[in-house]
Amino acid sequence: MSIPLGPRFPLRAARHLKFALSAPRSISSSAELDIGNSRSSESRSDPVTSSELLEMPFTYQEIQLLRQSQAPKNERLDSVGQKARLPRSVQALYLRPLRRKPEFGLPVCDLQLRSYSVRNLEFFADFAVRAAYYLKLPVSGPVPLPRIVERWTFPRSNFVHKKSQENFERITLRRLIQIKDGHPQAVQAWLAFLRKHAFYGVGMKANVWDHESLGMVFFRYNNCLTGIVLRLYAYGVLNLDVARNMDEALPDIEKSLEPYLSHFGHRSDGSDQRAVFDLLENERFTQNKSPLTDIRKD
Repeated sequence: MSIPLGPRFPLRAARHLKFALSAPRSISSSAELDIGNSRSSESRSDPVTSSELLEMPFTYQEIQLLRQSQAPKNERLDSVGQKARLPRSVQALYLRPLRRKPEFGLPVCDLQLRSYSVRNLEFFADFAVRAAYYLKLPVSGPVPLPRIVERWTFPRSNFVHKKSQENFERITLRRLIQIKDGHPQAVQAWLAFLRKHAFYGVGMKANVWDHESLGMVFFRYNNCLTGIVLRLYAYGVLNLDVARNMDEALPDIEKSLEPYLSHFGHRSDGSDQRAVFDLLENERFTQNKSPLTDIRKD
């Protein structure tokens, strides 16, 4: 019994044949890899780069085997990197910040950091302490300060949810860093460095004190007072003969105040003083007495 074959049978066979021929090759041993290496080394003696390796007509398995052949070199580089020591500045990032020991313990600056994020606040506080160490400033802190809690209540909406309310809360976190026994110029340099490299979401407020000797304070006070007196004397505001100037200015002052003080005090052209006494003795004033005017005397 024969099976009838249609006109498309050769085409179907060709398709199956083409699919079978185009299947990827598989490498079962390293012999073929050596053949491929010898074949590529015949044309050139220099090493093959990774970009050229991708352009070569190798399969995926061949490329993986070529990369595995270079593994000893990579392992050797990794071992060298693990044994090498990191710089001290890099190692310090993984350790606690170093601090200078204060000699006298006199506070010269109080830096207060504020933020709504704990992560940003702790990061910048650590940065400020490390910067103070490299400027040779004894530092104490960061000390946690009480939190500032603020709450607001608003209507949720102005139409449907008018009677329902919505609460909002904002918590401000604070840290205090104190500098002791520091030179004023070093403290100003430290604050300027922190302002230059300020971290987002962190606010700063600093109180600075300058300590000077007592003789320097008196010297500056005398210079300031002398300068004020000389300036007042130069502008004519201050004159040493105060009593004579007051006597000379008295007539002018009386003339300027005459229109305002003419209605006060005793007038020479006024009525007789007896009319005032008669008015006080009038029945209108004498009969209107308060209950406590008549006091019984035992």
